[in-house]
Amino acid sequence: MLLIPAIDLKDGRCVRLKQGDMNDSTTFGEDPAAIARRWVDAGARRLHLVDLNGAFAGKPVNESAIKAILAEVGDEIPVQLGGGIRDLDTIERYLDDGLSFIIIGTAAVKNPGFLHDACSAFGGHIIVGLDAKDGKVATDGWSKLTGHEVVDLAQKFQDYGVEGVIYTDIGRDGMLTGINIDATVKLAQALTIPVIASGGLSNLADIEKLCAVESEGIEGVICGRAIYTGDLDFAAAQARADELNGEA
Repeated sequence: MLLIPAIDLKDGRCVRLKQGDMNDSTTFGEDPAAIARRWVDAGARRLHLVDLNGAFAGKPVNESAIKAILAEVGDEIPVQLGGGIRDLDTIERYLDDGLSFIIIGTAAVKNPGFLHDACSAFGGHIIVGLDAKDGKVATDGWSKLTGHEVVDLAQKFQDYGVEGVIYTDIGRDGMLTGINIDATVKLAQALTIPVIASGGLSNLADIEKLCAVESEGIEGVICGRAIYTGDLDFAAAQARADELNGEA
């Protein structure tokens, strides 16, 4: 079970939002590269970056901070990025910069042809991000709910050749209310590609619950607010997950 620290970038800083609200952000650091180093030193085996400004602007905004993070840790572990990625040129540039995985969210839902082209051009590097509330997919920084069922879309995108799915329960994200285990398992059971859980991780008990269902196809979990507030000790949690999975 991969515990994947999230570094959410807004105006060049590391922040956390509550339920995707750009007006409800808490700044946790002015130097994203230093924060990336902190998590790698604590045992992270992958990092999750989000260009929050980019997600709303529909184009890259925090590229200088992303490059600084890659310069600091990109040679040591895989780094994945989502937010504002809407064209193949941007994907190619980011991969050339040293990113391992590109996360396509809103654009995948609104323009499936783009996702299909991305998978064809950059096979092995594309992850789809599906954000949902009550089983329905949301887009545009969670501001718009669609009529699409998560499982139906995920199966379609699996056929395109995506590497995996990051599934976020947006009713829980940033709220420390616990991962939606049932919905995550339901999605993972419907797919053959890995699912990464996201949204609401609050404590070690959540990690233990996820480890218990890892065999259903849940590869990892995005760790956000809880590791910044201290509600979850990242290094101890990864060690516990390794112990439960027989990797320690």
